[in-house]
Amino acid sequence: MKVVSLVPSITEALFDLGLTEKEVIGRTKFCIHPQEKVKNVPIIGGTKNINIEKITALKADIILANKEENNKEQVEALMQHSKVIVTHIENIEDNYHLLKTLGTLFNKEDKAQLFNLKIQTILNQTKLSSTLKVAYLIWKNPYMTIGSDTFIHKILSEIGFENIFKDKTRYPEITIEDLAETDLIMLSSEPFPFKEQHIKEIHQFYPDKKIIIVDGEAFSWYGTHIAKCEDYFKELMSEVESIKI
Repeated sequence: MKVVSLVPSITEALFDLGLTEKEVIGRTKFCIHPQEKVKNVPIIGGTKNINIEKITALKADIILANKEENNKEQVEALMQHSKVIVTHIENIEDNYHLLKTLGTLFNKEDKAQLFNLKIQTILNQTKLSSTLKVAYLIWKNPYMTIGSDTFIHKILSEIGFENIFKDKTRYPEITIEDLAETDLIMLSSEPFPFKEQHIKEIHQFYPDKKIIIVDGEAFSWYGTHIAKCEDYFKELMSEVESIKI
């Protein structure tokens, strides 16, 4: 069965489940994992600006898309030519069913179940000893954060963080003054590539706050990615446990 993936984390999951470049025949330019395998798969554009002609020419059996990451009109245009499965992942349960669906679809049920079990084990065993109030920033100019109906929020909650913007939805704009009540400020490595200079900028306003750069993929890439983040989450827990409330 030949598949085109319009979603970076799903592309990674397909290869993790055992598919090869002979089956995954199209991907976006943001589908970067696993590097040694995706480099051989044709690029069909970005997640928001796919090349419909290129995709239809590939004659895939299935196209995998996502409600949030892909453009609705473009996905609907693809549906005129191909079978498209549109995913929508907001929490761990959604992710469980995503992997189960992919496992069934590609006859990889056993591998999918192993990844689901690994993810649950990691989240169960990686917990803060006490809750920390956190602000997770995904963008600058303007600053943007995450609300309670996002996958990132669910991962943060699972491992013991309290999102101070849990009363908001999706990806709201905030000001630096809105960060006053947080114990910890996380600057994500994506989609905005926060660097050390941005920590210094916020420290000018909040010199005593703990501010760290975090791996955005570990918090936002659903599918199989979390199963490979056990060491990262443990190191993160060790780093933030020292924060005095």
